[in-house]
Amino acid sequence: MKVLKFGGTSVGTPASLRNVKDIVESSDEQVIVVVSALGGITDQLINTAKLACKGEIAYLQIYASIVERHLKVIDEVVSEDKRLDVKSIVNPLLEELGNVFRGINLIKDLSPRTLDVVESYGERLSSVIISNVIDGAKYFDSRNFIITKKQFGKHVLDTEATSKAIHATFDSADFNIAILPGFISSDRDGDITNLGRGGSDYTAAIMAATLDADVLEIWTDVDGFMTADPRVIDKAYVIDNLSFPEAMELCNFGAKVIYPPTIYPVFHKNIPILVKNTFNPTAKGTLISSDHHCAEGKAIKGISSINDTSLITVCGLGMVGIYGINARIFDALARNGVSVFLVSQAASENNISIAVKSTDAQLAADVISEEFRLELQRGELTGVDITHDLATVAVVGENMKHTAGIAGKLFNTLGRNGISVIACAQGATETNISFVIERPNLTKALNVIHDSFFLSETQVLNLFIVGVGNVGRRLLSQIRHQQEKLLKEKALQLRVVGIANSKTVVFDQEGINLSNFESRLKESTISATPENIKNGVIGMNIYNPVFVDCTASASIAEYYADLLSNNVNVVAANKIAASSNYDNYYNLKKIARKKDVKFLFETNVGAGLPIINTINNLINSGDKILRIEAVVSGTLNYIFNVLSKDIPLSKAIMMAREAGYSEPDPRIDLSGKDVIRKLVILAREAGYRVEQEDVARDLFIPEKYFEGSIDDFFKTITDLDETFEKKRVEAENNNEQFRFVAKLDEDKASVSLQMVTQEHPFYSLEGSNNVISLTTERYKEYPIIIKGYGAGADVTAAGVFADIISIANIR
Repeated sequence: MKVLKFGGTSVGTPASLRNVKDIVESSDEQVIVVVSALGGITDQLINTAKLACKGEIAYLQIYASIVERHLKVIDEVVSEDKRLDVKSIVNPLLEELGNVFRGINLIKDLSPRTLDVVESYGERLSSVIISNVIDGAKYFDSRNFIITKKQFGKHVLDTEATSKAIHATFDSADFNIAILPGFISSDRDGDITNLGRGGSDYTAAIMAATLDADVLEIWTDVDGFMTADPRVIDKAYVIDNLSFPEAMELCNFGAKVIYPPTIYPVFHKNIPILVKNTFNPTAKGTLISSDHHCAEGKAIKGISSINDTSLITVCGLGMVGIYGINARIFDALARNGVSVFLVSQAASENNISIAVKSTDAQLAADVISEEFRLELQRGELTGVDITHDLATVAVVGENMKHTAGIAGKLFNTLGRNGISVIACAQGATETNISFVIERPNLTKALNVIHDSFFLSETQVLNLFIVGVGNVGRRLLSQIRHQQEKLLKEKALQLRVVGIANSKTVVFDQEGINLSNFESRLKESTISATPENIKNGVIGMNIYNPVFVDCTASASIAEYYADLLSNNVNVVAANKIAASSNYDNYYNLKKIARKKDVKFLFETNVGAGLPIINTINNLINSGDKILRIEAVVSGTLNYIFNVLSKDIPLSKAIMMAREAGYSEPDPRIDLSGKDVIRKLVILAREAGYRVEQEDVARDLFIPEKYFEGSIDDFFKTITDLDETFEKKRVEAENNNEQFRFVAKLDEDKASVSLQMVTQEHPFYSLEGSNNVISLTTERYKEYPIIIKGYGAGADVTAAGVFADIISIANIR
């Protein structure tokens, strides 16, 4: 024998009732079917009763719609030969219900007992209808065998009386298919009661456990338990198997697939529960049993949450070492019907925090204050405080007990995303780690946990890209073309949630389609001020955020500290921050370490060359950088390489600009400013405190050429063509090359134009290539040489892309 329960939208429409009919009639064994009210009817019954009690005539309209809906369902799903018989039962029930409403309206009173009666009509009506829809079904009235008693002012199951009544009813009953209403019950006096919201699941579990069913099937409107709430996490998926403890924990912390008390009766009889979807009966569903299943590499099964949490904190030194404090707290709360779902207490015993539903918070605080009124007056307790607007998250999985470091990874993950844990609790069984956070952080917390604990099939990075010039545009193109491959091969989803150009910015938490981002920017009404960009990024409060700066803007760089402080990773092609005054540079690195986020700027020096990473790896492994020599201006190297009899200096500069190797204003490269910035960054990463002003400079273009506009520059720079041609001829005759060299020798830094011979490693440097020589304590005789493309939007964008990928820590 098996017990099936149908509820929610499963019995909400004629179409869904036909599914119920097909499922039940396809069974080849004895079946007990427990049904809920037609979807949404219970709420309508309650609202109608409340309106009637207030004397509002509108209750008649709702009552009429309830009557109409039930009669319509009968006309659409009950066979024609049975309709009159069904209506002969249903019509008196509907008339009786109308009389109850009219009585409430006359006396203007709605007692709990009367409300129980009103609520019972939903299940009574639906079960009568369904028993006449399913061929061969026999109707049983649950009020005759589900018995309750009063406890703490609430109706609870009278287990012994119920067991006797069920056996008396069913042991000798002749049926293949039994239909009975869920939720409703009666007390020993015969008055109508109920098992509470979601009680139809509980009714089914009681029947299954009492009659030793082979399985309890809960048919609902979802495919089963999911790893998280799919309304919050779009990557959530159905869990194939749960143990009873895992299912209990998920249900108690907000997973509304089944009513929490449902599990207890069948757990004790080791009867499995199968959760199935009435609208998708071929789906596998979720099997809840005593067996423990866990997919390889997954320590947790799922995440549940309660988003309307308040925390009550009782504190005071008078609690230390005093027996019975907790007993008094929980006894006082129980007497007043307040349920506590999380408890956190300091080892010093000077405070205890309890989590309750927000609607119970004030009552809980008042109850505890009254219980400890004398202690509060004497100052032994310093207060009973309420913290509102919180949420509780539960991470559930029996395999956590076999996996070391779960709690550490969990809290590290939350902290890295700027989510503070206000209170936490973990049972000795290690099946559940529960914690309380601020409610605005709930969505972020659920997503980042789902990603970090391999519940998600993919890891997500949410990117904000500022600057869509040469580098930014190519970066967006590279991301667009690599998104599918990274998702398929590395399970990494790159989601661009913000883009800004020089005029406007667009934010979209669902992700921006990179094929039409330009039109989105044109349509945006948000001005791309640095303040708007910063506020938009931080205000989105999204998980795994990465801010990518492809500008040369000092005002954008000023906000790095704010972004890092709000747990936003920063990837910068912009050199300004890392080469600014040392204290600012050091502060940014310090914030990144403290917040456990990344501040990456590999492309600040050699575009896509792994220079900074190499220096960091050397230092982190215990080596020391003694000397750095580098040609790190792809622009200048390009200029010196194309100089010839037919291409003078002025033309070479223009060619570098047109090829995209130089800054928009090439004087930044020609002045040596860009090389100085890069040298300062290299020196700092090598462990030296160097400012731009500390760098000795021997420039090859006089200062007067840097005054005025760019147009003025190109008009006057031709004056140097003849002088440079003479130097070029001299170098050619001596088999030498121009190289603008940045040098760090211990703590002395300099930049200068040098002539290098064929024997020098910097001689053979084609096009816009860069080269860096690192002399260290380990590599003293034979320095490390890093050589390759050092300029160009494509390689710079690729370097930025590599920094982004490194944040995901994939291989």
